[in-house]
Amino acid sequence: MVSDIARHGRMEGRIALVTGAGSEGDEIGIGRAIALTLAREGARVTCLDIDLERAEATAAWICKEGGEAIGLAGDVSKPAECDAAVARTVETFGGLDTLINNVGISVPMTVEGFDLSMWQRTFDTNLLSAVLMSRAGAASLTESGRGSIVNISSIAGIVTFGSLAYGTSKAALHQLTCELALMLGRRGIRVNTVAPGHMATPMVARLLPETMRESRRKVAPLGVEGDAWDIARAVLFLASDDARFVTGVELPVDGGVTILGALAGVALLADDA
Repeated sequence: MVSDIARHGRMEGRIALVTGAGSEGDEIGIGRAIALTLAREGARVTCLDIDLERAEATAAWICKEGGEAIGLAGDVSKPAECDAAVARTVETFGGLDTLINNVGISVPMTVEGFDLSMWQRTFDTNLLSAVLMSRAGAASLTESGRGSIVNISSIAGIVTFGSLAYGTSKAALHQLTCELALMLGRRGIRVNTVAPGHMATPMVARLLPETMRESRRKVAPLGVEGDAWDIARAVLFLASDDARFVTGVELPVDGGVTILGALAGVALLADDA
């Protein structure tokens, strides 16, 4: 899948670090789409992933297109590895302007089935990682004078899907965005959230049956699923000077799902039956 996004140099001269930037094989997950889009708009990009091979594959893709990128392995729930990723980025490219906190996991969990270890793993991956990466990058982002952090959340943090840990961690991630926006604003750093909705990613294609995907399409006011490039375009806007006066916002990229009341959703499903 190739993005048809126009290239306007909106990230020219910028240095970006994208966590969760790897994807399996030639697949385009959200992190890879973000890294490619920022690079195509002129950014030099550090592609960070827990899987080095996947990170390097994304970086190689960027370099093949004529961009500049490096691939690094790192566990962003560990402070030292976050610090190391930022330090390597600064050492390689000379600074850091843009941080994209994209890593996340989803584990089904009910109250009765509460699992403390999985709760902690979910919050470490979805929330603590963003804290640690923002902390690690704050000094360089301040020095940039045009720093931007974009946290990738989920509409599960806005409306309820019935997963105790995932939705709660994603709701907390946007509150973290707001706290950071306040704390870092006078240092010239903007902090925003993108909340993906029903996205047609490679992982979704593997995990969800077609009947479930059809229901997702029907319940959206636009009648379609989104894809990884839709998220990348939203991130590009928030990371660029186009959004220079935007901070502390949560941007749902969801085809309108989060505006629906329950009865409206039922009606849409019935209309398309």
